[in-house]
Amino acid sequence: MEKRTLGKTDLNIAPIVFGGNVFGWTIDEQKSFKILDQFIESGFNFIDTADVYSRWVPGNKGGESETIIGNWLKKQNKRHDIIIATKVGSDMGQGKSLKKDYIINEVEHSLSRLQTDYIDLYFSHFDDESTPVEETLGAYETLIKAGKVRWIGASNFSADRLKESLLASSEHSLPRYEVYQPGYNLYDREEFEQEHEKICLEHGLGVVTYYSLASGFLTGKYRGEDDLKKSQRGGGVKKFMNDRGFRILDALDQVADKHHVEPASVALAWLIYHPSITAPIASVTDLSQLKSFTDAANLKLSPEDISLLDQASRY
Repeated sequence: MEKRTLGKTDLNIAPIVFGGNVFGWTIDEQKSFKILDQFIESGFNFIDTADVYSRWVPGNKGGESETIIGNWLKKQNKRHDIIIATKVGSDMGQGKSLKKDYIINEVEHSLSRLQTDYIDLYFSHFDDESTPVEETLGAYETLIKAGKVRWIGASNFSADRLKESLLASSEHSLPRYEVYQPGYNLYDREEFEQEHEKICLEHGLGVVTYYSLASGFLTGKYRGEDDLKKSQRGGGVKKFMNDRGFRILDALDQVADKHHVEPASVALAWLIYHPSITAPIASVTDLSQLKSFTDAANLKLSPEDISLLDQASRY
């Protein structure tokens, strides 16, 4: 499978990243192992998670996703062939924080759960405006020098704070956020395109997108109110059910029918083809759904296909 270089890092990634938020939430460890095995066997090599996944599930306390991935990595014995991203800074019970002491402490928990001695890509999950960016970047410098983290990235930052962080890295010779992770898909285009895309292109940042399928709406399985009961994620889909949303689904259907693939594959391929995007992050909860990933990675969208999707999703 063709690989892409992630920004200015030395990480060569397949064009779809597996989103680990489903592990310990909508799929258990045994099923997670089977899906990850097939994902890697299909030629993909990058898994994204976070310390906080899946703390929102009753009875969970966070770290469940990292633990499942760690158990799988131990069984696999292919750590150096697999790229692992995780995140720090979300609320693990004491509020969000990117303070140096907090990061230095939390990374040890992530390393332990993942059963590895290094993290390929460590994200600031949410900004912490009460902490100077230099302090946060200084924490990452310590971890990189110790060999515990290879590269760093940011997610959910305002454009101004992302620019401030990049400037601080340059002025103080601190590690730089080399990857940005925005929520971005065919429906949710405006914030990234208007605020962050230019910064990412100017600074040569790699971009991996979350909510790449708009909580499943872009798979086409939610066409009416009754469909919302199909999944635990159904409640987050209702907001997409409007004229624009259905216009996007219609365009996805047209392109999918033309190429004999599922709408999900087209929605992911649109992201893969987008000039500023390195790879979309997406999840599946069933082995059969992984075909949509391989189809997306191999799909050759024509300029007409892309134009149809761009026009349907205009905002």
